[in-house]
Amino acid sequence: MQTLQQLRTGELAGAERLQLRCGLTEFPREIFDLAETLEILDLTGNALSSLPDDLPRLHRLRIIFCSENQFTELPPVLGRCASLNMIGFKSNRIASVPAAALPARLRWLILTDNRIEQLPAELGRCTDMQKLMLSGNRLRALPPALANCSKLELLRISANRLPQLPGWLTSMPRLAWLAFAGNPFSEAPLPPAASISWNALQIQHKLGEGASGVIHQATLDGKPVAVKVYKGAMTSDGLPTQEMAACIGAGTHPNLIPVLGTIPDHPTQLPALVMPLVDPDLRNLAGPPSFASCTRDVYADGQFFSTEALLGIARGIAAAAAHLHARGIMHGDLYAHNILNCGKGNAVLGDFGGASRFEPGTALASALERLEVRAFGYLLEELLERCEEELPQVRALAIDCLRPAPGTRPAFAEAIARLAAA
Repeated sequence: MQTLQQLRTGELAGAERLQLRCGLTEFPREIFDLAETLEILDLTGNALSSLPDDLPRLHRLRIIFCSENQFTELPPVLGRCASLNMIGFKSNRIASVPAAALPARLRWLILTDNRIEQLPAELGRCTDMQKLMLSGNRLRALPPALANCSKLELLRISANRLPQLPGWLTSMPRLAWLAFAGNPFSEAPLPPAASISWNALQIQHKLGEGASGVIHQATLDGKPVAVKVYKGAMTSDGLPTQEMAACIGAGTHPNLIPVLGTIPDHPTQLPALVMPLVDPDLRNLAGPPSFASCTRDVYADGQFFSTEALLGIARGIAAAAAHLHARGIMHGDLYAHNILNCGKGNAVLGDFGGASRFEPGTALASALERLEVRAFGYLLEELLERCEEELPQVRALAIDCLRPAPGTRPAFAEAIARLAAA
């Protein structure tokens, strides 16, 4: 993070990226001194409520973050920034999204945790859109013109006021990651689970932290466990309570992390789950998407998989996904970065932050499964790119999972059978 003093003294001359978090109430004019080089501008965590009319002077600007500020309207000037393709205005007070605020080249828009009741039909003109994050607003409908965004791959609409999913949504050719929990049509009570008192746990040390919560190692009755304490706020995917409901509802499966119980008496009344401690040899299969990759995970340089490892991962995750859909749960974030593996084929699907629940056995359930099958197809494609040998049967399955017409994709049961024969 840089400072305003560094900017004013010219110390940041030539910078391609600028991050200022220093209680700003006005846009610092000195930023324009970086017009010839600045590509990423991060003004998150200030007190801004407007942007200057001459913002397009930053003609190389590709990415702007103004989350956690005081904007009540998405600034129309954004639409005149010719190179801008990523906009993040999470956790403001935005109620209005003017059509003029949408740049022609927009491919990633984050408006999570605002007060938006309606989106302009012109959103459908953003035909390069790949990632659209709208959870935690007041939307009662999505503009039908959004169906024109045929490149859309990830959509977050959890915790809104939608009475139903639009029929055209599950027919979108590239949509693979969808979260819709916490809307009137998808609300469901928290499934029953064992209660574990906070006082019965011996908290040891922090294992990690994500968007929705903090995970600690602990012991329960002398046995090691993991305790996830939710932050109790809106995440990029939706509400922590919905994530808890999906985790509990998932039940038991060899390729999922089970829930041992909930904690009803956390000292600060935050929701929390107790889970078994996973094998320390398990590691994330990949890193999350980057600004450049947008919707695709980032793998380590030189990372390769043996045939045994690839088939083990693919079979395990397909089985876990089939199990979830049979129980009326869509993972919503079926990504390599949410998969733990040991390098030899044992794989566990985690992170239910984007999970949503639905009624099994319906036409919608079938459509949602085919949507998630596309995400599985991406996973197969990525694994095959890094496999020590070509696997024609798995390649054919990946191609089928990625078909543009969702109804022509295989269900997870078929994927399991084809992988078993591979």
